[in-house]
Amino acid sequence: MKFLFTFLIFFIFLGANVGAQEMPENIIPKRIYTTKRLIKVPVIDGAILDDAWNAVEWSSDFTEKDPDEGTPPAYQTKFKVMYDAKYLYIAIRAFDAEPELIQQRLSRRDGFQGDRVNVIIDSYHDQRTAFVFTTTAAGVKGEELASQNGSNWDDSYNPIWYTNAKVDDKGWTAEMKIPFSQLRFGKAEEQIWGFNVNRTIFRFQERSLWQRIPNTQTGFISEAGELHGLKNLVPQKQLEIQPFTVLQQDIYPKEIGNPFKTGSDFSLNAGLDAKIGITNDLTLDLTINPDFGQVEADPGAIALDGFQIFFREQRPFFVENFNIFDFEFANGRDNLFYSRRIGRNPHRYATLNPGEFADVPQNSTILGAAKFSGKTRNGWSIGVLESVTANEYATIRQTDGTEREEIVEPMTNYFVARAQKDFNDRNSFIGGIFTATNRNLNGNFNEMRTAGYTAGADFQHNWKDREYYIEGNTIFSHVLGSTEAITATQQTLRHNFQRTDATHVSVDENKTSLTGTGGRVEIGKNGGGNWRYNGGVIWRSPELELNDVGFLRRTDEIIQFGNLRYLWQVPTDIYRNINLSLEQSSDYDFGGNLNGMQFEAQGRISYINNWSTNSGFGLSINSYDNFFLRGGPRWRMPDTSFLYFFLNSDNSKLFSFTLGYTNRRSSENVVGRDRFVIRTNYQPTDAFSMSFNIEYANLFDRTQYVTESSGIEVNNDTRYILGRIKNQTLTTTLRLNYSFTPDISLQFYGQPFISKGQYTDLNYVLNPLGESINDRISVYNEQQISFENDVYTIDENTNGITDYSFSNPDFSFVQLQTNLVARWEYIPGSELFLVWARGSSGSAEVSDDLVDSVSDQVFRAPANDTFLVKFTYRFAR
Repeated sequence: MKFLFTFLIFFIFLGANVGAQEMPENIIPKRIYTTKRLIKVPVIDGAILDDAWNAVEWSSDFTEKDPDEGTPPAYQTKFKVMYDAKYLYIAIRAFDAEPELIQQRLSRRDGFQGDRVNVIIDSYHDQRTAFVFTTTAAGVKGEELASQNGSNWDDSYNPIWYTNAKVDDKGWTAEMKIPFSQLRFGKAEEQIWGFNVNRTIFRFQERSLWQRIPNTQTGFISEAGELHGLKNLVPQKQLEIQPFTVLQQDIYPKEIGNPFKTGSDFSLNAGLDAKIGITNDLTLDLTINPDFGQVEADPGAIALDGFQIFFREQRPFFVENFNIFDFEFANGRDNLFYSRRIGRNPHRYATLNPGEFADVPQNSTILGAAKFSGKTRNGWSIGVLESVTANEYATIRQTDGTEREEIVEPMTNYFVARAQKDFNDRNSFIGGIFTATNRNLNGNFNEMRTAGYTAGADFQHNWKDREYYIEGNTIFSHVLGSTEAITATQQTLRHNFQRTDATHVSVDENKTSLTGTGGRVEIGKNGGGNWRYNGGVIWRSPELELNDVGFLRRTDEIIQFGNLRYLWQVPTDIYRNINLSLEQSSDYDFGGNLNGMQFEAQGRISYINNWSTNSGFGLSINSYDNFFLRGGPRWRMPDTSFLYFFLNSDNSKLFSFTLGYTNRRSSENVVGRDRFVIRTNYQPTDAFSMSFNIEYANLFDRTQYVTESSGIEVNNDTRYILGRIKNQTLTTTLRLNYSFTPDISLQFYGQPFISKGQYTDLNYVLNPLGESINDRISVYNEQQISFENDVYTIDENTNGITDYSFSNPDFSFVQLQTNLVARWEYIPGSELFLVWARGSSGSAEVSDDLVDSVSDQVFRAPANDTFLVKFTYRFAR
């Protein structure tokens, strides 16, 4: 407590000395650029030398956004816009008195490195979404779809367009040619679009805007200027067809006697992706037999708490336009749509008799998927997704050569429908979502649910020039299945209805369905002046179930939260800006139990030299966990304090880094965790960059869950067995990138991962609600516990008779993932990939140190190698 009090005094002192610098409240008039139809067509070479550009006037007078908002930038920028029947043309002149210092960093598409210009086009003019086209001084292109009024930027948007850039003695120039088929707009004699241009001078970390947007103003897209003069445009329906072919060779350690593990496999695959413009606003995306061979592997992770780990979606079909389907209803990762459920690994393993071998598919085959999405001019956002995965069979071969098949995953249909409607001059919206998962079980898979349905509604309302807001959502779920499947659902860790001391939940073995609810309501101030605050409540009922096509980590929670922030936004000689905040939350279950309170103070300072620090501290008190004993009674957690500090250097330099440290300590020294982070990035040339990241965590916990033993004679009771764990985790990630041109690149990714856990002081639960740790557990003494053949044997009452036993919980998991990808975008939208991927995983000796274990996995352990060639061609109209 003394430590926390000292830091609190520090933050109060800092606030008193820096002073309250209120930003002036100015009404910024909308700027208007009036374009004209071109007379000649310019050549898009980046030079802006064609006479064609003389058809329109320059516009300039950019205003700095960061670091010193409202002031003239270091160097001005100007632009021109013109159009014809099919394209929008944009010319950029970025002045710079030191052109030799312009950062021309090459990268892959969407690299967003070096000096750059972003053109922001709100062609819907809904003041919430925009298409963003980026050109760097090196001629690298990038695109994003901005939504939620600029709070979400999605770089999965991948249109066909044309750009180039050149550096000269005045600075640098860029030209863009954007097909109207890649934009969305309605019918009107004259189009009026939201429009803005953002320039970044990388070495200064300076941003400037054509349409000034004060830092106190909430929103970004809504505050853009306007583009006028687009007359008699005919909406262009998008039509793109992209077939692909994949050749794949897998090489792996041969398994003696296993006919399915011969050491080498070859496959030839083909498929098709297509985009069809139903209207100019709405697009139908189709995929047949999609291939995700070049997708980067998931990072290594170990879940000591038993809950499911969230991994981000990386498959292009599902990533693109995900913002339309997104329905994150609570905090964390909880979402009604988690696309990684589609094409997941089979639920079952093959059942083998002695002498049999099985070839089990790693993932469910996606037979086909269709996605209908877009946004209409009158404010409707619409998304519909339909996907079917196949019956999956394991092929089982006996030693005499005979074969049989065993189903391991049923055919499943996934359906998602999402809609939102803007109104009240785009200051409000209301929306809804519906998902359905239906499995064709055919009398098999009694352990699986036959169907799962979810629905939700969300809303947001902003007022007083979007300074204040109220938003929220509510959801419900309904799952169906056999009594066996629904009983198993009730007993999963996220539900835990079998908790022995719970009075508000219990397992009902006769149920064939579950119905639950959840939601979130929040109100606050998000703009204007220096103060920001919000508060609200989140709930997840005990029967809520989303994991058929959503993501839900735990249930039975009601969380109250409140946040208060103060911003210093006027730069001084020391800092660019400061953000300090206080957060508070409390957690209840549906039985009315208070399960904890947490307080946190945090601050971020961006310094005038482009360095920054991020630090915080907090305290968790009165903490209880209904899930800790995994079906056992409610468990009392020790009061815990935590702190963290991160230092970030200037990332505009050739070498930049982040150093971080987090610490967690509990009362009575029950739990302790130290985590160290080192992230580095080095770009010695414009074409080559590398990053090397290291994360090391060292955890000890005297009460790490191990297992339970039921029906023992001692006290005729269940024993919940815990132990003191020393868990060390080391992750290193290396990325190398070499760009020959903006369209040709070579990338390497490598990540060794190890997590090692050693248990000592094994113990059992005495009183789960005891005030002291010594009241809650009893450590086995030498007369009670013995160890032989990797099994612990317990004679709890020391009468010479074994009461129960359990396996050695020690572990040391090691994983290596690498890939080398050569990419050539030989024409816009069409690519050739050459991929080599190498991976392995296994167990190391617990007694070995981390470095030796990783070294053995990288250099000595047998690995799986995949060589892949993927060719795509994009037909576009």
